Amino acid sequence: MTTPSPESFLQSPLGSELTQQSLDQELSAQGHWQGRYRILMKLGQRMDKLPGALQQASAEVAGCESATWLYHQQIDGKHYWLADSDARIVRGLLVLVLAACNGKTGAQLAQLDLAGWFAALGLADHLSPSRSNGLNAVVQQLLAHAD
Repeated sequence: MTTPSPESFLQSPLGSELTQQSLDQELSAQGHWQGRYRILMKLGQRMDKLPGALQQASAEVAGCESATWLYHQQIDGKHYWLADSDARIVRGLLVLVLAACNGKTGAQLAQLDLAGWFAALGLADHLSPSRSNGLNAVVQQLLAHAD
């Protein structure tokens, strides 16, 4: 089985400017869902795709309607993930999750209220039930690694 190198987890493909706080400000500034949706789509385009060799069934997130891959690595007591999906909107949602979680300790992750953040952004109200379930599956798998 091919796995990402530890270095690939430390090299953020999104850049350090994409933090949970900056994304929250950018998305909250949009007065309507269509603007937030466009931002999510653009964020997904900024995230590097995983190489085909890493798009393995063993890394797929169960519960996602679209193919979604998630890799985890703990380095120096902090958690890092690499992710990808074949759906553009899911890739944008993954950017949100990774911006909030990458580089955090287990204790910091335990303090995150991703569900509250997603609700404040209106994701639950505007995503299809299958997308909401898939996002929840990603978050649950991600947090399971952080225990």
